[in-house]
Amino acid sequence: MTSTFFIPAVNIMGTGCLDEAMTAIGNYGFTKALIVTDQGLAKAGVATLIAEKLAGQGIESVLFDGARPNPSIANVEAGLAMLQAHHCDCVISLGGGSPHDCAKGIALCATNGGTIADYEGVDQSSKPQLPLIAINTTAGTASEMTRFCIITDEARHVKMAIVDRNVTPLLSVNDPALMVAMPMGLTAATGMDALTHAIEAYVSTAANPITDACALKAIEMISRNLRQAVREGSDLVARENMAYAQFLAGMAFNNASLGFVHAMAHQLGGFYDLPHGVCNAVLLPHVQSFNAMVCAERLAVVAHAMGADTRGMGPEEGAQAAIAAIRTLAREVEIPNGLRDLGAKLHDIPVLAANALKDACGLTNPRAADQRQIEEIFRNAF
Repeated sequence: MTSTFFIPAVNIMGTGCLDEAMTAIGNYGFTKALIVTDQGLAKAGVATLIAEKLAGQGIESVLFDGARPNPSIANVEAGLAMLQAHHCDCVISLGGGSPHDCAKGIALCATNGGTIADYEGVDQSSKPQLPLIAINTTAGTASEMTRFCIITDEARHVKMAIVDRNVTPLLSVNDPALMVAMPMGLTAATGMDALTHAIEAYVSTAANPITDACALKAIEMISRNLRQAVREGSDLVARENMAYAQFLAGMAFNNASLGFVHAMAHQLGGFYDLPHGVCNAVLLPHVQSFNAMVCAERLAVVAHAMGADTRGMGPEEGAQAAIAAIRTLAREVEIPNGLRDLGAKLHDIPVLAANALKDACGLTNPRAADQRQIEEIFRNAF
């Protein structure tokens, strides 16, 4: 078995680490940064805080706050135009998965040319992206440290999966102090996103001993800390544990890839502009029920990592315990019950399923599926 392990060169983590990170950024010698964020973080003053700290390191900055949830090709193009107009030599992404993915698209196109749609698929670029530093404010997507970039093609109503070693950030920053203001719903959704990353990586056909260790530790930490992080957002211990857990989950799926949960969730996000983490959380138990016939032993280990008492259980019973534990956690952090609650439509299932089968994330799902089977999973999730 051979494998290649991708991770940013430098990763700075822990409560209060932002100032240490700024010193590290200053040492790279950049002169002008494009800060990519969303309007919420801009209005809250977080982007201004980052700009001031960059100025303290002698780095000028300009702000692009056009990264919207489920960032689109147009968002990337608008940010790229601003970067080029101001002659920026680096990109700073600030936020969760949406700003990070938007920034990756901008940085990749800045050096490779063309549009971000040219890089859909696996390793389609030829040059390293413009240097990207990713400052995280959520605990879930792990986009601050992965080679995954998800951009919505609004003309096709699909989310493009860009899996490319050249979109891996140069430096990632996870300071839980930046995460305490996350609302309960976002904390729950991003936490369940991280759980999905870990479980899909653990049952992936590309899993290896390194990704297994990362995935299982992430599952354990999420199961122990997500409820508290949702209930008490100011609990810095729970926040820090979730920051480490989502990073571990990112290390796992960045290298073992994912499965049908993400392949299907991407279509829901692209079609209806739905929140990614919530779509993952709703789909996760249904996809693992489908997978259970081929990876029951692995799912039984997941059940144990989630705190289920699996003593005396066989693999099949253990797999069902894992699925039950996923459902319980989702319910306790108030994830919607099904896709109907999110506004999805039954009559759209055939096109959603067809697009899901084209998504690169499904290639490493432990059990292959055809159109009819993906449609059935969608229906079960309603």
